[in-house]
Amino acid sequence: MLEVKQLSKVFFEQNDPRKPGLVALHNISLVVEKNEFVSLLGPSGCGKTTLIRVIAGLIPADRGQILVNSRPVSAPGRDRCMVFQQFGLLPWRTVLSNVEFGLEIEGVAKAERAQIARKYLELVGLVGFENYYPHQISGGMQQRVGIARALSKKPDILLMDEPFGAVDAQTREQLQEELLKIWDQTDTTVVFVTHSIDEAIYLSDRVVVMQSRPGRIKEELTVDLPRPRWEGDVKADPRFSQLRARLRESLRG
Repeated sequence: MLEVKQLSKVFFEQNDPRKPGLVALHNISLVVEKNEFVSLLGPSGCGKTTLIRVIAGLIPADRGQILVNSRPVSAPGRDRCMVFQQFGLLPWRTVLSNVEFGLEIEGVAKAERAQIARKYLELVGLVGFENYYPHQISGGMQQRVGIARALSKKPDILLMDEPFGAVDAQTREQLQEELLKIWDQTDTTVVFVTHSIDEAIYLSDRVVVMQSRPGRIKEELTVDLPRPRWEGDVKADPRFSQLRARLRESLRG
């Protein structure tokens, strides 16, 4: 589904665009399979957000290549949709209208886009909130609107940049569970950026550990915990503790 080949990205100094400054990514290679859930885990400054934005086509790479379904990526495309940490909802639009927004830009007819938007609002559990405005609903609900908006375009790859970082701990756990249920019902591949070891283990099929200066992949770890993970207490499984210790040691190193 997704292949990153020897990718590098350098940010140049602002007052001298010829002088290299920060090497954000160095020689990154990564393969993500169809329907796989992969998390990028690492400290601040290791290039997680830069990598996911390059995959999205929002910023260009300086070296290397990204392929989605064997096609080179050079710009944003409908096959990839992004969910940001900040909800990014338009405050003057209702919940329903925010989900419709991307479809409206693409010229989808009003009745059709409303039908699609309602379908995905039902998927994220927001039936009854269609006519509310963003300021009238909680942060967790706003992020669910953002997820519905991204899924409404039926992307092959859902890119998520710390989407639960701006909500409280209890809401975060609820959103993690809901995301897994949504992912289970859709034909979507997910690349998820997080600082949280527990979140990465709970959600993922595979965790990619990154380190900084320069940003690069240090280790990839397969999460062999059974699914569905919202049934029972998967975090009490001894393997969960073992994976947590392994990832903590990798990050510390």
